[in-house]
Amino acid sequence: MTVRIFVDGSAGTTGLEILDRLAGRPELAVSTLPDDLRKDPAARADALAAADIAILCLPDAAAREAVALIGDGATRVIDASTAHRTAAGWDYGFPELRPGQRERIAGSARVSNPGCYPTAFLALMAPLVDGGLLAADWPWTVNAASGYSGGGKAMIAAFEDTDAPDASATAFRLYSLGATHKHVPEMQTHARLTHPPLFAPAVARTYRGMLVDVPVPAPALRAAPADLRAALAEAHAGSPLISVAPENDGSALMIEEVAGTDRIALHVFADAATGQARLIAAIDNLGKGAAGAAVQNLNLMAGLPETSGLRL
Repeated sequence: MTVRIFVDGSAGTTGLEILDRLAGRPELAVSTLPDDLRKDPAARADALAAADIAILCLPDAAAREAVALIGDGATRVIDASTAHRTAAGWDYGFPELRPGQRERIAGSARVSNPGCYPTAFLALMAPLVDGGLLAADWPWTVNAASGYSGGGKAMIAAFEDTDAPDASATAFRLYSLGATHKHVPEMQTHARLTHPPLFAPAVARTYRGMLVDVPVPAPALRAAPADLRAALAEAHAGSPLISVAPENDGSALMIEEVAGTDRIALHVFADAATGQARLIAAIDNLGKGAAGAAVQNLNLMAGLPETSGLRL
């Protein structure tokens, strides 16, 4: 049986990456709209209604509009925007979040694709908070840096086109300095934290790749620092996409560690003397942080092998 897929918003960075992962798969019939019809409500409504599964690669408002166009129709949805990541009636599209999540996604009609930063954060934090190794009521901080493709076409132009209005030659740029960011609610909600984490994102002069760093002070720990790695390894045992790195000397990590793949690499650096640790996840912001996650969720919803089309 062929599964009919419509990618709404296929001209953007995430949409193009999704199409690349869906190409050459005979079990899928993939459709998009031509440029002159991409914003035409009637054409979009027809394309959405004709699909078994629609993947929305759109700004939040346009994603909500697409869901409204579907209405009570049978089309199932994967929404890559921020619009529904903590919304009632939607299943959060991170299969590795906790036991049972993969099955919920497989049977869902409405799946919200996670953000790139939250995916890395939750891969680290959710198992440890759930297991009681980290305090849910601690005021957590998150330091992170992404490749500039995470900002879409405008940010790509700023880094690559010297004629762009906000062109910059910088190597590293902090942003969202007002301590608010659209990813914070899903981080707090899906990690089951009492307080919103203080999130400090940055962008680096590399096209793709991401590091997310969570410092763990001694008072926030409910176990020995060395137990964190073992708990993460147990939580993600058997995962085809998430691995826990063995202990190393802690000399350096590179933002490009898993760039070009749909994997996550988790690292634990612990100091028994101080009782402190650092939890660090390496991810590709366009891979498991966006397009790879959408295709993984699509595979689950369609009853196909989970890693089909993914870059391992």
